[in-house]
Amino acid sequence: MTVAVSTCPDCTEVVPTSSDLRVTSIVVCPACQAELEVIGLDPAEFALAPEIEEDFGE
Repeated sequence: MTVAVSTCPDCTEVVPTSSDLRVTSIVVCPACQAELEVIGLDPAEFALAPEIEEDFGE
């Protein structure tokens, strides 16, 4: 069930949100496929999700 809409910080397209959304959740923009991290609720705010870096055993 969609309860609100917010925009992608990368392409500014609408990203639908659901009632079970939580801060730090990762969602995918339906337009540009960017991974977005939820940084705020009511209204939902998104930031580009950080890239996962490999530590190569360090």
